Parts: sequence; C-alpha cells; structure tokens
Amino acid sequence: MLLERFRLDDQVAIVTGAGRGIGRGIALALGEAGATVVCAARTVAALEDTAAEVTRRGGRGLAVPCDVLEEPQLEHLVAETVRLGGRLDVLVNNAGGSMPMLAEVTSRDDFEAAFRFNVSSAFVLSRLAIPRMLAVGGGSIVNVTSALSRLVESGFVSYGTAKAGLSHLTRLLACEYAPRIRVNAVCCGAVLTEALGLFLDDDTRTRMEQQTPLGRLGTPEDVAILALYLASDASSWVTGKVYEIDGGTVDSNWPIRIRPELEPGR
Repeated sequence: MLLERFRLDDQVAIVTGAGRGIGRGIALALGEAGATVVCAARTVAALEDTAAEVTRRGGRGLAVPCDVLEEPQLEHLVAETVRLGGRLDVLVNNAGGSMPMLAEVTSRDDFEAAFRFNVSSAFVLSRLAIPRMLAVGGGSIVNVTSALSRLVESGFVSYGTAKAGLSHLTRLLACEYAPRIRVNAVCCGAVLTEALGLFLDDDTRTRMEQQTPLGRLGTPEDVAILALYLASDASSWVTGKVYEIDGGTVDSNWPIRIRPELEPGR
C-alpha cells in the first residue's frame, strides 16, 4: 500500500520552532502520521499547545523548551528526546529567521547572527542527532529554507545568504551520510504565518497573490505535507534535494520594497 509509506508509526521526530507557523504545521502533520513529536521552541505555552494538538491528532506530542542558539540546550533536546521517546528518527530544522535590513546598515554582527540562527544551529543540531539516528539504522533530516535563498530582493542580504547556506549544507550533509541518513530541504515562498502577517494588509496581500502564479499565498499545511513526504519512507529514494514550494513564483513577490536613500553624488 503506497499510502502506508507516509506513516511514521513508532518513529520519533524533533521539530524546532514548533510553537507556531510552519513548525507547528509540520509537527501536526508528523503527529497525524503516527509519530512521537518532540516540539522544541522557546515559548512554553505555545509548545504545550502544539504538543497537545499532536496527541489529539493521533500522535504523541512532547514539549521540550529549547533556544537553538544555545548548544547546551540543543544537547539537552537530543538527550531528552531519546530519554522520552527511546530513539530518534527524524529531525526538522525549522527554527530561523531574520528581519529585513539593507546591506548598508547591516553590521558584521547582524550578518553573523543571521548565519548563527539559520545555518549554524541547524548544523549543530544535525551533528548531535545523526549518531542517535545511526544507532537505530538511519533517519531523515528536513531543513526549512526560503525562496529568498535563490531570489533577489533588497533588504535580505543576510537572511537570503544564510538560507542559501542552509540549502547547500543540506546537499553536503546528504553526500556525507548517504545512504543511512537522508537530508533534504523545503524551500518556502510566502506562507501565511504570524511573521508574514506583520507586513500584510488587504492591499498588500492582494498584490502578492496577483504576483503568484497559483493565485494564493501558501499555508503551513502546504509546507507540512511536503515535509512529511521527505521525513517518511515515501521519499526513500530522495536525498540532497531542495524542494521549492512557492506557488510557482519565479520572481520575488515580497510586499515591502526596501531601497537605500541615495544621497547626491553617491
């Protein structure tokens, strides 16, 4: 039965940034497929709500607060996952982000902070998780990257470059750990989350939808279905790939144009 290959019964997954948005959507999808899902983020109340919903949908939800920028907390996250779940099969590196900022006002610290949040944290957590996966015969890592890793738009020099780094980290880890560990990524376009909502009004949303070939913005569920495919045996012959999920966009549909204020003579 082909659909059975999407099941994650008896498997244990970690999802970072699981308190809301795309991370929450992925956690719920893995739970519906039967997984024990360890939901990790900084906000305890949001984590507990996600974990409870995972359980309500047929999985087993566990909340483990974690700041992915702190390596000791990542170590605790992996150890607690194995203690509570008995194993580790799936890791979803979803936590990340960065506010738009022009290059001319982006400091070295700002630039390096974007890398630490979006790339280094995913690398460190993957390095911690992989031995646990190998101990049970293998596993799957899914990284959540962004369309701005390949599209160009003013204001995203740090975020876009960091997400491009995460995309290539995906390919390089896949090369090193095949065939026992599969590593893939979902490359998201504009998804309706609280974070995007900070920039949206009705007019802006309409303009973004008009610039999207499929005529609408994405939802966390859209991304979650792809992440489930990559986490499960349904994608057992897939590794090192970055899957674009963006409504068909080939150009940026970002709603806010950030441009430098050029002085005369500059």
